[in-house]
Amino acid sequence: MNLTNKMKMMERIKKIWIQLEANNSAVPGLFKLRYSNTSKCDVLLGLKFPETHRMLILKAPLTIGKEFNFRYEVRGLKFDKIYDPDDSKYILLNLVLVDKQFKDVFDTLIADVLSAVINETDIKVILKNYSNRLIKWQSLFERFKQQGLTPEDQRGLFGELFFLRKFLQINSDFQNIVASWTGPEKQIRDFQSGSWAVEVKTTHGNNHQKVQISSERQLDTTNLEDLFLYHISLEQQQNSGETLNDIVDSVIDILSAEMIALNKFKSKIYEVGYFDLQRHLYENIGYHIRQDEFYKVENDFPRIEENDIRTGVGDVKYSIILTQCTPFATSETEVFDTIIP
Repeated sequence: MNLTNKMKMMERIKKIWIQLEANNSAVPGLFKLRYSNTSKCDVLLGLKFPETHRMLILKAPLTIGKEFNFRYEVRGLKFDKIYDPDDSKYILLNLVLVDKQFKDVFDTLIADVLSAVINETDIKVILKNYSNRLIKWQSLFERFKQQGLTPEDQRGLFGELFFLRKFLQINSDFQNIVASWTGPEKQIRDFQSGSWAVEVKTTHGNNHQKVQISSERQLDTTNLEDLFLYHISLEQQQNSGETLNDIVDSVIDILSAEMIALNKFKSKIYEVGYFDLQRHLYENIGYHIRQDEFYKVENDFPRIEENDIRTGVGDVKYSIILTQCTPFATSETEVFDTIIP
């Protein structure tokens, strides 16, 4: 989907909510509007009064729709289905937002679902795509925790965003750069595209010169031409420095003119577990960069690779003393001249 269509989709979603909420009806019931009069798929947005619950509605033939059940519970959402009061031959499959704190995330979910179904005509394909997207978003919503990200997760996210921002500031291929950020998807390394990868390690406190490696594959260069380790040493302070919110906002500002890249970025930070409604949890802790250094992982770089592991040994974790990596230090310029989004 191109940038113009993506922007129109988000604008259309917001416009429909405004139209529906303008009803302000005292009469209980479901008010709905079709997303598009020209789309091949019959998708609507609805508002249920008096609760004012927002809904994503998929209209399906009765014979097929009554057999469809989404059997997974999603935090803040519920799934139900009702007979279409306007046409007895159809049934309405409703995804209902019951927790309003998720309304911004819900709009992103809707856009994601729409992109998967809006141009389909086969109802079975539509329902399959719809279900697959809901399963994806189920796992995303499960990452929401009342207490927010742990301090370790906050520092790790800050470090990855610090590198991402550097990348965006020197290269205008925003879509592919954001796509290369694989950390939120729990991939082996934090950034990877084609034959290159970058692993970001963030330390603080008394452990500035030691980083933890989570598996034997993390620094394995098999199938890679270039692998870099990026170490960021942080000083954490109360009410001082750049906060997690600050760095998120700065990346959003860079991406503001590229709606596709921006929406992809927002989806990724949701996947990590960063939600706008929890910004207050991160507003008082700031970070100062004490030091940051790139290392080229090659040759005799201190590491364990998969081929070094004996049969039957697994879940290998180890630490690296960075003072032993000095011969492999490389410049930021060399790194960004090497990696191509």
